Amino acid sequence: MNDETELKEQIILALKGVYDPEIPVDVYELGLIYDIKIFPVNNVYILMTLTSPSCPSAGEIPGEIEAKVRAVPGVNDVSVELTFDPPYSTELMSEVAKLELGFM
Repeated sequence: MNDETELKEQIILALKGVYDPEIPVDVYELGLIYDIKIFPVNNVYILMTLTSPSCPSAGEIPGEIEAKVRAVPGVNDVSVELTFDPPYSTELMSEVAKLELGFM
């Protein structure tokens, strides 16, 4: 396994520690993370969305994601971009999240 794959796994683990305050499922399983890119030298770019543009936690979640990913050993810098294109839908949820929230 190369360093980038390992680093990405550590980043995903960190993301699984961030929860939408209104939903008992982490942002990764909810499908809020659209993309994770790692650029030289370990600069991390995360493209994410929220369950809705009027989400009351809109200000908190990206900051929490940035802090958790920045705490991953080896990460140099973190950039979190918020998008609503494509809009979030429950189809983006993992099976774990769907089971947890009763969608299955």
